[in-house]
Amino acid sequence: MLRESGEFAVNLTTEKLAGVADWCGVRSGRDVDKWKEMKLTRGKAEKLVYAPVIAECPVNIECKVTEVKELGSHHMFLAEVLAVQADERYMKDSGKFELNRTGLVAYSHGEYFTLGKDIGRFGYSVKKG
Repeated sequence: MLRESGEFAVNLTTEKLAGVADWCGVRSGRDVDKWKEMKLTRGKAEKLVYAPVIAECPVNIECKVTEVKELGSHHMFLAEVLAVQADERYMKDSGKFELNRTGLVAYSHGEYFTLGKDIGRFGYSVKKG
């Protein structure tokens, strides 16, 4: 699908949806309807025609493939970001996204981690006391 359409969406998931993401990650869409089984809702993409966005995810990043690099055992897809959708519930009046309220999850080397702990502000390492 990705090669044919040249589109994909990065749907950032939450701690609440981590089990859903894991379940979807170990099953092929050729064998099961992940949308139906996990009761997910297809959101409305702003720019993409083929790649779906997941309405339950607080952030959807719509991408168009610009280059495919063959790396031997796998391929790396480079892309341009066409649009970003962020759930209004997590936006401050200033336009800043409140990451710490979303419960976003990252996946690394077989493990899931929550994100959002505030550890400092830009320039904190050089500010004088």
